[in-house]
Amino acid sequence: MRNMSIDCDCAGPYAEPVVTPDVGILASMDILAVDNACMDLIYNLPEESGKELVERVESRHGLRQLSYMKELGMGHDRYTLIDIDHDDAVITASEAVKDVKPGWKPDRYNTFWGRNKHK
Repeated sequence: MRNMSIDCDCAGPYAEPVVTPDVGILASMDILAVDNACMDLIYNLPEESGKELVERVESRHGLRQLSYMKELGMGHDRYTLIDIDHDDAVITASEAVKDVKPGWKPDRYNTFWGRNKHK
């Protein structure tokens, strides 16, 4: 969950600027569970760091995709977050993002031509 814009990846270099901090990596064999976990982390970001992304998702009824995946039997909507950096501790979404710093800062690994329009 890095370099997230409010636009689809398919917009390429014409996508809106990155709007979220580097949240981390999630993995699962269950596509619905991991998508739900990603959205929960966005909703739990501190200091409105995910506000623009949440507004875009909600204005486009983006969460409907997750409920439809469940209707189609594409996975489970429940998940467990396991922090592999802390002895496989089970954590909540808010605990997972509690130390995430608000804002996005470009570096040599996450700057893309045309995408990061600095204001």
